[in-house]
Amino acid sequence: MSTDPKGVGPVLVGRAAPDFTLPMSEGEFISLQGLRGRKILLVFLRHFA
Repeated sequence: MSTDPKGVGPVLVGRAAPDFTLPMSEGEFISLQGLRGRKILLVFLRHFA
């Protein structure tokens, strides 16, 4: 269990993810809500400097 940085609360395994929007390389945006009903895999990579 972890807490997201915006203070939405704990993120629990098996629960629906909160909606968010991210920029794509083509300059468009994609949101999790726009993908609802599809199977998706979210991968969050941590950048190490």
